[in-house]
Amino acid sequence: MRKTALVLGIVTAVAAWPMAQAAVTTYKATLGGAAEVPPVTTEGKGTAQISVDSATKMVTWKVDYTGLSGPATAAHIHCGAAAGANAGVAVPLGTGPTAASPMQGSAAMTDAQLADLTAGKCYVNVHTAANKGGEVRGQLVP
Repeated sequence: MRKTALVLGIVTAVAAWPMAQAAVTTYKATLGGAAEVPPVTTEGKGTAQISVDSATKMVTWKVDYTGLSGPATAAHIHCGAAAGANAGVAVPLGTGPTAASPMQGSAAMTDAQLADLTAGKCYVNVHTAANKGGEVRGQLVP
């Protein structure tokens, strides 16, 4: 009886192991003024890397940029728009001093935001005082 219970416990643990292993998907973006809507003339450029844990719905990010017209006032992940269109803020990445490069952090995303991300409808946008709508932007792609 004890051997049967032990074997059953091991089989259950082995069967549950794949479910406990979350898939982490990484998305990247190249940030530039030409991707803004409307386009912005700037020397600014940068990169964003976003990793998503599908089990916990947590997103972690690292955003680097240089050459902006002034200090970043805010940075966000926007979801709900393909390239060439604008959408609302989904995840704040930083404001004021916390928007300085490099930015790193983590937050949770909703199912709808994750669906937009998977569909290519999310982008990273870095805003400045001179370009309140965004100075550099990049669409997130796997």
